[in-house]
Amino acid sequence: MTAATPTPDASASPADPVAELIGSGQLVPCLDGVDRPAVELDQAASTQSLPEAAARVAEFLPWYSSVHRGAGFRSRRATAAYENARRAVLSFAGRDPDGDDVAVLCRNTTEAVNHLAYRLRLAPSDVVVTTVVEHHANLLPWGRVAERRYVECATDGTFALQDVEAALDAGPKPALLAVTGASNVTGWLPPIDAIIESAHLRGIPVAVDAAQLAPHRPLPTKADYLAFSGHKLYAPFGSGALIGPRSTFETGDPFLAGGGAVDLVGLDEVVWTAPPDREEAGSPNVIGAVALHAAIDALEAIGWERIAAHEHALADRLRQGLAAIEGVHLLGPAVDSGIETLPVAAFTIEGMHHALVAARLSAEYGIAVRHGCFCAHPYVVRLLGLGDVAVDAYRNEVLHGDHRNVPGAVRASAGLGTSGEEIDTLLAAVADLSGGLPAPVAYEQDVGTGDYFPVTDLPGWRDAALELGASCARG
Repeated sequence: MTAATPTPDASASPADPVAELIGSGQLVPCLDGVDRPAVELDQAASTQSLPEAAARVAEFLPWYSSVHRGAGFRSRRATAAYENARRAVLSFAGRDPDGDDVAVLCRNTTEAVNHLAYRLRLAPSDVVVTTVVEHHANLLPWGRVAERRYVECATDGTFALQDVEAALDAGPKPALLAVTGASNVTGWLPPIDAIIESAHLRGIPVAVDAAQLAPHRPLPTKADYLAFSGHKLYAPFGSGALIGPRSTFETGDPFLAGGGAVDLVGLDEVVWTAPPDREEAGSPNVIGAVALHAAIDALEAIGWERIAAHEHALADRLRQGLAAIEGVHLLGPAVDSGIETLPVAAFTIEGMHHALVAARLSAEYGIAVRHGCFCAHPYVVRLLGLGDVAVDAYRNEVLHGDHRNVPGAVRASAGLGTSGEEIDTLLAAVADLSGGLPAPVAYEQDVGTGDYFPVTDLPGWRDAALELGASCARG
């Protein structure tokens, strides 16, 4: 099944949704006993599913079978679906499916970056240039295998091409530049094409963490390596991809060892098979691949021009609206700077803990946002302007199990299914909180997570809410 091209609505505003995601209009309970339509402004974390992705999965399920290993018709059909998804991923990234690059299908961006860090065979003395803007997934894996050199950011959370070039030109020469395509905190878009070109002029390959970029803009075609996730791409079925030159994966042992990655095995010998199969030991996530393929088809049917217009309108409405509310501090580029961002905004409310803001938006208004440091601790510390004394103070508390004073912000993030009216709902709610609207019930903060929970007997609010894995702010 291929997604149909949406028919443009001449009366539509750019701020109208361009896709109705599964779960749109779903009611969620609030503390006043009213069920309200969920306002899902946590799209930078995970998106709801495109109907096309869920429909393609439902259509495929009767044909589900083992991939690459069965002679039965269903297995052959499943294998074809899986390999067609791989080709679609390469095309989505601007690569020739029959060319020199391969797409390794994996769980998510984090796994893809870890996979690449292992396969590049870097020495501890090698240097990887990265930036303080990165998600932890593009920081921590490189620290395991090499020395890191950082590009710093300005107080608005941005850096210039010249800053990257200075880090690339410092000695010793870097083995790799690992950089994000878009910030998951501020939505800022680094000049990625110019960065890649500059690195290549210096003979330095570039790996792009495209997790936040992929749902919003075309992927950079000149990047040597790309990593992105299906769960941010309206295909939440546990899929992701690592794209890079076939030559990277032709020699050496793979990241995962096991069945499907080999041609021959003896008790004292292994002959690895050719990539990409060499990199995908074990039974692959064919359902995730099918869903990712469908989401890619649907995005391409909508068109990048329409997606960008929609998101420009949402970004302006969101960021300008937040900046205009007294007591609200917007992190990242100023709204009058002319710097483009995705429809993502991180902010704080003066005198109010970020975890309490997020809890009240959910419990009182049905608005889903995220709070904390968004798996980008070094970046958020800089955006908040925290000094060493403040960092040391909360670090000591965390080491003793107390997360209540971990700094952070609130992040609202929109996508294909977001409307301008939903942005306005958030702005009105934030204005209420910033203006001092009293809470209808008390909220208490959990020491182990730092999250706030309403003190209520209504079902669903505290059931398992204090489990460690339920924390929003950790990580």
